[in-house]
Amino acid sequence: MSAKLPVIAISTFFSAWLFLPDFTISLLDYVGIYAIVVLGLVIMTGVAGMTSFGQAAFVGIGAYATAWVTTSLFIADNLGNLLDPSFLPWVGLVFGLMITYALAWFLGVITLNLSGFYLPLCTIAWGLSFYYLFGNLEFLGGHTGITSIPPLSISTYSLISPRSFGCVIWLIFFLLLWLMHNLLDSREGRAIQSLKSGRLMAESMGINTSSYRAKVFMLAALMASTSGWLYSHFQRFVNPTPFNLSSSIEYLFMAVIGGAAYLWGAVLGSGLITFIKSYLQDIIPSIFGSNINPESIIFGLIMLFILQYYPNGLWPGLIKLFLSFVKPKKKFHIDKYEPSELNSRNMPPKGTLILDAKGVTKRFGGLVANRSVSLDLNAGEIHALIGPNGAGKSTIFNILSGVDFPSEGQVELLGESMRGKVARDFATRGLGRTFQHVRLLRSQSVLDNVALGAHLRGHFGWLACMLRLDRREERAIQLEAIEQIRRCGLAGSENAIASSLSLGKQRIVEIARALSGQPVALLLDEPAAGLRHLEKKDLASLLMQLRLEGLSILIIEHDMEFVMHLADRITVLDFGTVIATGTPQEIQKNPRVLDAYLGIDEQSEGSL
Repeated sequence: MSAKLPVIAISTFFSAWLFLPDFTISLLDYVGIYAIVVLGLVIMTGVAGMTSFGQAAFVGIGAYATAWVTTSLFIADNLGNLLDPSFLPWVGLVFGLMITYALAWFLGVITLNLSGFYLPLCTIAWGLSFYYLFGNLEFLGGHTGITSIPPLSISTYSLISPRSFGCVIWLIFFLLLWLMHNLLDSREGRAIQSLKSGRLMAESMGINTSSYRAKVFMLAALMASTSGWLYSHFQRFVNPTPFNLSSSIEYLFMAVIGGAAYLWGAVLGSGLITFIKSYLQDIIPSIFGSNINPESIIFGLIMLFILQYYPNGLWPGLIKLFLSFVKPKKKFHIDKYEPSELNSRNMPPKGTLILDAKGVTKRFGGLVANRSVSLDLNAGEIHALIGPNGAGKSTIFNILSGVDFPSEGQVELLGESMRGKVARDFATRGLGRTFQHVRLLRSQSVLDNVALGAHLRGHFGWLACMLRLDRREERAIQLEAIEQIRRCGLAGSENAIASSLSLGKQRIVEIARALSGQPVALLLDEPAAGLRHLEKKDLASLLMQLRLEGLSILIIEHDMEFVMHLADRITVLDFGTVIATGTPQEIQKNPRVLDAYLGIDEQSEGSL
């Protein structure tokens, strides 16, 4: 989508603001307030893959915090002589954000490590808890609530009318929208998007998934609190009713209808639900009578329709419609080679011991997957790990990359013991890897997927990315990604969606992603699977070139012809035990290897 379209849309929106009727303005104010909450849900649920049914509670915290600050006699007695009363709503905003941050951090520590349906269940539990807490605290007015909340003021100008207050609401929303767009279009944004694809892949790229999940959770909570602050001063009255579980479900409903993974979907979903609810409140009583309220049934039917025909929400459909009139803009493109400005890692001298596993044993209950496995990897060497299915190759591979821990023995990387270290620690030390089952950001471009591998080579944080202070570093990361894409033979595929590629090319994308992190050791899990003959030859040429450049490569592969022509050394596993290590020629003549693969006795002759 052209970058000019959002600017045109926003300009048109504010140009029409003065001419819209008062009733429409009031509805649009509510749309903006809700859209701020939904925008946080888009980041948390649609992008990062965490579902929360408790956002209404954070809206309530922001609303009650500013309501208490601006109406409390305690605050008036202690701050009345220091601050003009018109500043109290802004004090209430800061106070609400501080409480929200602390509570979101505390709740995140407790709940965010849960997986599956446990996280949504926990958010339901504490969402209900806050709802009942709001209604039972006397200083918050109980179920009656707090009245006489003052309007917002800027200097001497009171924003008491919906038209003037709405300008503040939508300015805040569009500011947050711009900040979120910048965040997602950055190194940190790619890390956030990787959370939805699985924590294993993200951790292997050096991303601290626990930290990022907590940050996303708190970011969404702060946006919800800001929405509550606006709601409180718009309504000038708060009670617990708007902050119950059904409101949280409605926010999720808005996100799903608009498009849970699309920032502009927050506006679309919030607007549709708000206007539909408004008109249903007028239409339903005239049809069914005032004692019947079938809104929930109608919304349920709408949800079924959306999920059936527009599973990704309505916004992607609108984008496809506009693309027929507007030429899409490529995200990133260069016409000639430009070197990346990222810091480079010094490769160890050839022959240096890079990875060393000593007596590694792995037990799963009574099952021994690996028994006293020892193998090493030297700089400038391709070492293959082979064995029949069920031999324990994947288990030792995961231990060597920090995905799993050994029951006994230890792994050293560049001479440092990695005992107790996790996958991101291995990545920080210079280990890159691919996966047996391809793990990519399937809805993102090849360029974004490969750029994710350079995550550890960037340094700018969230705030800098939101304010676009990271543009030079971001360009360097993109250039590095393009270099690795071309190096791996995928030139011209930079802007292709990863899921649109064949399985073989997706595996090559994984290799390019690992290379963009400039590793000293590369662990490849069946990289030739799904490749055609010529593609395998190109992959072999690439790996041999990487070996000449000093990169250490450990490879699991079932294609024996591919391995025998490529590897310097081969280690063979059978039933979790090393049965042979040597050159390809030695392995092909080893009787134990022949017996393990072909099931013949040790006196038989043959080759792999």
